[in-house]
Amino acid sequence: MKDILFGFISKYVTLTEEEKNAIISLDIFHSVKKGTILLNEGQKSQDSYFVLKGCIRTYYIIDGEEKTTAFYTELEALTPPSVITKSASEYYISCTEDTILLISNSDMEVEVNHKFPKFELMCRVLSEELLAKQRIDFDEFKTSSPEQRYLNLLQKRPDLIQRVPQHQLASYLGIKPQSLSRLRGRILEKKS
Repeated sequence: MKDILFGFISKYVTLTEEEKNAIISLDIFHSVKKGTILLNEGQKSQDSYFVLKGCIRTYYIIDGEEKTTAFYTELEALTPPSVITKSASEYYISCTEDTILLISNSDMEVEVNHKFPKFELMCRVLSEELLAKQRIDFDEFKTSSPEQRYLNLLQKRPDLIQRVPQHQLASYLGIKPQSLSRLRGRILEKKS
């Protein structure tokens, strides 16, 4: 797993052996079982997550119903807003598959950034990329129909169709599971 991580990092910065060993010594690699809740609504946390293998999702519970807002899969990072604001989380984070995560916290990041300044630069670039991606995703979601959202998902993240339960996928698309079934049927009809 560390080779996957170092391969990803090498797209941004070159690491020395000392820096690689410093990362390994942090004890940040965690195997987490499917269904594990990493963060509860109302809970405070300093943890940030980087998915090496598997899938995690963020969701709210509104009127007893789960509303999925995002899925994070291989080589995607998530720092919950509550980490930055130092407030209680407004949503949940859970594993939709058995997952291998890097879990870091604010104190650890400050220490590593102080010791190895290039990590701070890499984190800033990653944050900018993530912010831009989230803005594009949000705009696409707000300006598209459920069918367009599903077609975008098929084009950009086809793996989620197989990896995520239909009710979570429907929630992510902003529709009911029955509507997702009908939508899939209409799309298949158009292709035939």
